[in-house]
Amino acid sequence: MMMTFQDQIKQGIPAVLPAAKAYPLDANRAPKRKDILTKAEKQLAVRNALRYFPKEWHAELAAEFAQELNNFGRIYMYRFKPEYAIKARAISDYPARCQQAAAIMLMIDNNLDPAVAQHPEELITYGGNGAVFQNWAQYRLTMKYLSEMAEDQTLHMYSGHPMGLFPSSVEAPRVVVTNGMMIPNYSKPDDWERFNALGVTQYGQMTAGSFMYIGPQGIVHGTTITVMNAFRKVLQKGDTPKGKIFLTAGLGGMSGAQPKAGNIANCITVCAEVNPKAAIKRHQQGWVDELIDNMDALIARVKQAQAGNEVVSIAYIGNVVDVWEAFDQQGIFVHLGSDQTSLHNPWSGGYYPVGISYDEANRLIREEPELFKAKVQDSLKRHAATVNKHTAKGTYFFDYGNAFLLEASRAGGDVMAANGIDFKYPSYVQDILGPMCFDYGFGPFRWVCTSGKADDLDKTDAIAAEVLKKIMAESPEEIQQQMQDNISWILDAKQNKLVVGSQARILYADAQGRAEIAAAFNQAIARGEIGPVVLGRDHHDVSGTDSPFRETSNIYDGSRFTADMAIHNVIGDGFRGATWVSIHNGGGVGWGEVINGGFGMLLDGSGEAERRLKSMLFFDVNNGIARRSWARNKEADFAIRREMARSPKLQVTLANTVDDELLNQLPF
Repeated sequence: MMMTFQDQIKQGIPAVLPAAKAYPLDANRAPKRKDILTKAEKQLAVRNALRYFPKEWHAELAAEFAQELNNFGRIYMYRFKPEYAIKARAISDYPARCQQAAAIMLMIDNNLDPAVAQHPEELITYGGNGAVFQNWAQYRLTMKYLSEMAEDQTLHMYSGHPMGLFPSSVEAPRVVVTNGMMIPNYSKPDDWERFNALGVTQYGQMTAGSFMYIGPQGIVHGTTITVMNAFRKVLQKGDTPKGKIFLTAGLGGMSGAQPKAGNIANCITVCAEVNPKAAIKRHQQGWVDELIDNMDALIARVKQAQAGNEVVSIAYIGNVVDVWEAFDQQGIFVHLGSDQTSLHNPWSGGYYPVGISYDEANRLIREEPELFKAKVQDSLKRHAATVNKHTAKGTYFFDYGNAFLLEASRAGGDVMAANGIDFKYPSYVQDILGPMCFDYGFGPFRWVCTSGKADDLDKTDAIAAEVLKKIMAESPEEIQQQMQDNISWILDAKQNKLVVGSQARILYADAQGRAEIAAAFNQAIARGEIGPVVLGRDHHDVSGTDSPFRETSNIYDGSRFTADMAIHNVIGDGFRGATWVSIHNGGGVGWGEVINGGFGMLLDGSGEAERRLKSMLFFDVNNGIARRSWARNKEADFAIRREMARSPKLQVTLANTVDDELLNQLPF
């Protein structure tokens, strides 16, 4: 008798050993990882994997897991992937003793939906290595625990491994997630390769390992805001982005958002992608308008689009370095340039070197990793050199927080400023999102309609728009632009066809906006107008992430390499009402380069949910504004003083400014 979906969830590890599975031929495979373990370490990796299973299965599974380790550099346990389709179902479809647990199961399945995930067979959501779990046994056990969880239990998860359900309290988070939390001296790239291969840690990226990824939409908004404001910086008053070029790279995972953002910003977007499957997937999903795999055809099409002042997005199947060089030779002017390949993961498929095929590069990753590394670094130097030629002509180039400038500098590329300390090009956070958004408390607020109904999403869009309009009418001049951009965004969201997987939405809001929107959702749930809603955010936000080359790159008091803010954020959210919390090493700019934290919160229409949302969302934003104010960021100082004036229980230590002339007179 066929088991139901609910029965399979509750089963966990099957009682009978399932048959081995053939790897699907049409899957977008994760890169084969570096063969880094010694023989003794490989034996340990298999020993670690077998502890999930009864001893009578060990002989058969040991040989299979050893083969996976030899073939892929990891043990994914393909045999144990469930038979049911993995996707976000309605919250009522999940077997659970408490609704919070069902919401978390929904979010996990959304992160692993093949329409959403980059490498779903390997449980990788985006970024080349951003994993929800290390293997399919962890997925099965986690879903089983969640199906059994009571409202006074908490599931503790160690880098994908469900350590177990522990007694806690109704007030506590239902799940606490950590990913890759290494002892500091063990956060080099090869440490990730080794310990991940051993099955003891994983790279959770930012929103993959915390179950909050919602497909490329999650970054479309931030990219749109960035591109719009970048054009505002470079265009003459009255000019428009139409017919102007935004040249970038990357169509896998979050970077697939770039063409859609370019369309919304009304420019020509050229986005290079070396993996044909990724480019074709984004085209089929409607995230990019046209596919071109021939350089002559690309040049002709771009010139045509320029001449016609078109708004169009073009995916070029090939290497972006070739595009930069060809555009330079052809005299095609690029207004905006960036890069969103996964350079946080440069040696394992995050960036592909120019001059060799995609398949050959994947072979080198596995079989000749040192040669692959050398080719990547040569490519980065060449990449930097051709970007420099364009910027000399007036192109505005910005680092999109993917560690491009960091890795180019390490490769010896010409990207350093004259002082030898800073990069010659700004991070987009330094120039745009930091001072314009994060310092004022604006960041990526997300929600998921757990009913799975598109009608519920429409209703939440309308609620959010009305709340923002009301707030804008009373907002100070300093944040009027942010308010208007987000009202325009939410009004156009449906027609921009942003949904992939769950019925989800994102916009940028400050603490007031987030709390008032969430409260309005909760009241609509209480009235029976919509089903329960999960709140969350990208970790790429005001408070959640300490990242010296991205989120906190506009912190200039010397503290940008500290991680106190992210740690306080996840702890503070945990005791103020979050349904689940997460803290990760790595994400966005690389293993050992960032600490980032996130949360999820279920709104069920109750008064308790309203109390929690007000407490947690207030802290989640103002924690970061306070830190940014202490760093003497004038926009953050304005924002925190304004918040203290309307919230008497908030008392923040304010920074006094110092005259430069006084310091210049000191005998140093």
